[in-house]
Amino acid sequence: MDSQSIKVACASCNLRELCLPVGLNQEEMDRLNSVISIRRRIKRGASLFHTGDKFLSLFAVRSGFFKTHVTTVDGRNQVTGFQMTGEIIGLDGIVNDHHSCDAVALEDAEVCVMPFDQIEQLSREFTTLQHHVHKIMSREIVRDHGVMLLLGSMRAEERLAAFLLNLVQRLHARGFSQSELILRMTREEIGSYLGMKLETVSRTFSKFVEDGTIDVKQRYVHIKNTDALNLIVNPQTGR
Repeated sequence: MDSQSIKVACASCNLRELCLPVGLNQEEMDRLNSVISIRRRIKRGASLFHTGDKFLSLFAVRSGFFKTHVTTVDGRNQVTGFQMTGEIIGLDGIVNDHHSCDAVALEDAEVCVMPFDQIEQLSREFTTLQHHVHKIMSREIVRDHGVMLLLGSMRAEERLAAFLLNLVQRLHARGFSQSELILRMTREEIGSYLGMKLETVSRTFSKFVEDGTIDVKQRYVHIKNTDALNLIVNPQTGR
């Protein structure tokens, strides 16, 4: 086993309830442990996988933060998502057995390796696991629809407000603050994801600060008025 591969036991993992189904009995958990037995460490800036790599495994983020991106026809990197602790990366590879994007660590990270053929086999045997895998896939579809809505119909302020709210909600589900966060991605990466120019992202952050909605110190963001952000995204709630 190389230095990037470490034994892991799902049964004792504090992320179990986030990335694995609740309700597996001991025998089922033992079999799952035998499948998800390796975790890998990824240094900041390094890739977990590249576009075109053969799809073999899904990856559960044990710690750290990732971005996924694709290279456009004109050579630009388009950010397609941000993944954090307790989330699954690699679903893009299922459709044609090869990955269709790059996954890059935005900070030192660790992932659990989930060999897909074995997970698929266990899913056929354990209905609880099968249902959970389907929920993960469905969540990704819903998230993609949300991004399409952001890019298709929302103004710059609405896009950034929705992004910050989504990020802090996901972090809160993992035990972090409801109002404070550290942005692991750059303003440029946020702009790429939201379909905004860097200048527009910076200007919108500044406006939120001037309005007293948030406080920003480099990558630290304090959401001072969650209701104000919600009103930007859903103005009809204030009527």
